[in-house]
Amino acid sequence: MYQERASRVPGAVLWRLTLPASGSAQRVLPDGCMDLIWADGELLVAGPDTEAHLVPGSPGARYVGLRFAPGRGPAVLGVPAHELRDRRVPLSDLWPSVRVRRLADQAGAVADPGAALEWASAGRLREAASPDPVMAGVAAGVVAGAPVADMAAEAGISERQLHRRCLAVFGYGPKTLGRILRMNRAVDMARTGMPFADVAVAAGYADQAHLAREVKALAGVPLSTLLS
Repeated sequence: MYQERASRVPGAVLWRLTLPASGSAQRVLPDGCMDLIWADGELLVAGPDTEAHLVPGSPGARYVGLRFAPGRGPAVLGVPAHELRDRRVPLSDLWPSVRVRRLADQAGAVADPGAALEWASAGRLREAASPDPVMAGVAAGVVAGAPVADMAAEAGISERQLHRRCLAVFGYGPKTLGRILRMNRAVDMARTGMPFADVAVAAGYADQAHLAREVKALAGVPLSTLLS
């Protein structure tokens, strides 16, 4: 069973996942985000994915995670996003072991481990530098479908510089980020029952075949299979 709610950490989402007794693997779609995860007592970090990730099906396993908005994870975790792209690593690889043990103990001692993740993340954000206003504008431009050249010109930097800065903040360049965010919007629309042809138009794809190719490439399965 999967549940989520808005986090006390600005822009973040707190989620919970309990795997079914059948132990079937769970497909996690790429979303441009980074997550801090409590997994049955262990603390992990999920980097930004470029394709779907399958969570191994351990029957009844519990996960609680804090999913940061695109671009905010590096401020909490302390490393450039591209260093964690398509990776799952122990939090102890990134933070001092004493700090990680303290957080693990706190998360395990309360009924809601997510509260401990929020507390620790909020503290890290207070210590971090202010968000890069250029990258905030880029994120908005990507969502709006703005051409990369226009976003670079608006920021007053070259396209190569824009790409490099996006790697550090988002984990990949603006084109890949745009593909991933558009795919997620399309999947959300399809889950409401909207016909796939209408989803393709509303999400900005050339046609339904284009939508199908992108979902298969990023999610690993056809859209109809993903919804079922």
